[in-house]
Amino acid sequence: MSALTYEVKDARSPVAVWLRTTFPECREIQAEFRVAAGPQRVVMPAGVAPGTQGAAIDFWLRMLVDPHPSIALPLVGLLSGRAPCVRAGGELLGELAAGESPRRTASGEVELRMRPAGFADRGDEWWARVCYALALLVELYRAASVEHSRLMRLDESSGAADLLGLATDVEVADLVAMRGLAVERLLPGLPAGPVTTGMTFDGSADLKADADLIAGGMLVDFKAGQGGRPRADGTRAASLARTDLDQLLGYALMDYSNRYGLHSVAVYAARFGYLAVWPIAELGERMAGHPVDLARMRTEFAQVLRGQLPPYQAQRGW
Repeated sequence: MSALTYEVKDARSPVAVWLRTTFPECREIQAEFRVAAGPQRVVMPAGVAPGTQGAAIDFWLRMLVDPHPSIALPLVGLLSGRAPCVRAGGELLGELAAGESPRRTASGEVELRMRPAGFADRGDEWWARVCYALALLVELYRAASVEHSRLMRLDESSGAADLLGLATDVEVADLVAMRGLAVERLLPGLPAGPVTTGMTFDGSADLKADADLIAGGMLVDFKAGQGGRPRADGTRAASLARTDLDQLLGYALMDYSNRYGLHSVAVYAARFGYLAVWPIAELGERMAGHPVDLARMRTEFAQVLRGQLPPYQAQRGW
């Protein structure tokens, strides 16, 4: 099964086509985001892999707000057997899970959680290295090729300390800086209420989709990109891609039964320390150019995922 993040990047996918014809207006929102985000506060160091670093800070931000976040995907990656790090990964995940046992949900998914409060005495460097290691393990599950992964530096005798040593000092400092900025800029902007991270939706049975965070009915997607192209002075402005907006809309629409009671969606730009929030009804109206019925939009989107997407995937060879 494909994933929402892939389908919104494929301009010919029925998912992308429906979203962009139903909600065609985006430039004004993108311009507002670019201006409001202000200057980049944590500049990405040279030589850092953006995808791995982004996944690592995602894990750390989830651990800041969720008392029991999932570490299931790193376990799935580890169990794939695609890298010789079973012992190292097993030691790390075993420590993080602190007595928790993996289990399978009713849908067949692996579930494993950790309790960040149990590691409150650990320093920022440890947390950064742990999150980087988790990001590498997830790549064993998600990446098409892992032959150049740093995990290939390990062997069957490697332990958790070797796995934690794969992040460079520069990458650790970058993660620590983004984490510090999030404490200042993200956490105060989250509404009170139930917190869930790494959640799936009703529509995830039709198309894989798991979001970063829902807090008090607000869905937040973390973005750790460095922004647009460098200006003449080397600085960058924040950017909000059309695919980012499609992803937000897709998440909201895939909550068919309104299980999470979403009232707004948001993007947190981790390198800018900027949290942009839109009430769902307002965002839908601005992008559609007219008021929208969320319940009807969810029904229509489900029809796209169940009726139009499977034949397209078959044609694409999936």
